[in-house]
Amino acid sequence: MLAFIISLIVPLLIWGPFFPDLIVSSSSLVFLVYLIRKKEFYYFNNKVLIIFFIFCIYCILVSIFIAKNTLLSFESSLFYFRIGIFACLIWHLIDKNKKILSYFYYLLAICFSALIVDGYIQFFSGTNIIGLTKYGARLSSFFGDELILGSYLSRLFPLLFALFLLKKKNQTELYFMGILFILLSGLIYISGERAAFYLFILSYAFIIFFLEKFGKLKIVLVVFSLILIGVLTFNLNEVKERMISSPVNTIKKSIFTPEHDSLIRTAFNMFLDKPILGHGPKMFRVICKDEKYITGVSPCMTHPHNFYVQLLAETGIIGFSFLLSAFAYVLYCAYRQFKSIVLIQKRYLTDYQVCLLAGILITVWPLTTNGNFFHNWLMIVYSLPVGFYLHSIYGKNRKNISF
Repeated sequence: MLAFIISLIVPLLIWGPFFPDLIVSSSSLVFLVYLIRKKEFYYFNNKVLIIFFIFCIYCILVSIFIAKNTLLSFESSLFYFRIGIFACLIWHLIDKNKKILSYFYYLLAICFSALIVDGYIQFFSGTNIIGLTKYGARLSSFFGDELILGSYLSRLFPLLFALFLLKKKNQTELYFMGILFILLSGLIYISGERAAFYLFILSYAFIIFFLEKFGKLKIVLVVFSLILIGVLTFNLNEVKERMISSPVNTIKKSIFTPEHDSLIRTAFNMFLDKPILGHGPKMFRVICKDEKYITGVSPCMTHPHNFYVQLLAETGIIGFSFLLSAFAYVLYCAYRQFKSIVLIQKRYLTDYQVCLLAGILITVWPLTTNGNFFHNWLMIVYSLPVGFYLHSIYGKNRKNISF
């Protein structure tokens, strides 16, 4: 029952962060009590979780001793550790009951299918099946006024494909996944979310380069996806205007858009003022109002829209090094995989791990815009592939796992 409840996070994420966070918080607390009673502390006895919990403790200390508003800062830092515990819970559930793999796979497949059908309906008709309208050139489908359709699809696609590789599948399911991928690439493109489309391309490039299976089929899917995107681009002006002719693609001196660029520069000015410890989690929205940091046309919002500069501003070099080390780990694994391919050795990563690592890569990739690093919705999405990846490394039944 718990495995099914946990997997319900997949559809509940479409309706917002409240219920997914409720599941994460309550299940993590129950799991922590269970581990203490059973003395099964080996789930925390690995480098990944140790580094993560050190980061969490550090953020709490910065909130207490550095942050201008401790209570506000605590909203981000105090219970952030639950994300790591939740990832361990997923690992634990796969150890105990492999049904969670099928629960997650089928719910992801159903949600992706529903969003793809509904997203295209909304794009061509202006409203989706429940009457929600699109926002100019932006699609939202069932997300309503939250313009994160592309983000949801791009960030969870690597997990869906990873689980697909584990499944005992037939030819029909292989065709289904191929068609789903082609339609998915087109929908993320016309969603109007440039960052989401960029991250989708990045994750798929990572997968297609390091994946051992499906040989020529990978190239066929790319070709058909490019044809679909090309047709959508040259026949629909609003897509071309948003994704190609937008001012963001003509800016030469800005890092991203002028607005994002000014936020990033403001955050960097904050970092220069307190480079070691930062100003405290969730403090960007408070400190960015100070005139000595303000730069550009839109220097102040709730966060600077880039994980790396946010951590530099709010947690300094020490907190920033946590995210940088995660990125370095992904690059190291990619290097080991590339080396094993070139030397025709046993592959360092399985195809399943390649897909999960692709999901982690787009989380820690530095050259893109992001939401708030401490945002509940984002952190739940990011924790999912981590939980499955931890099991693939440390799980009791990690070898030859399938469903």
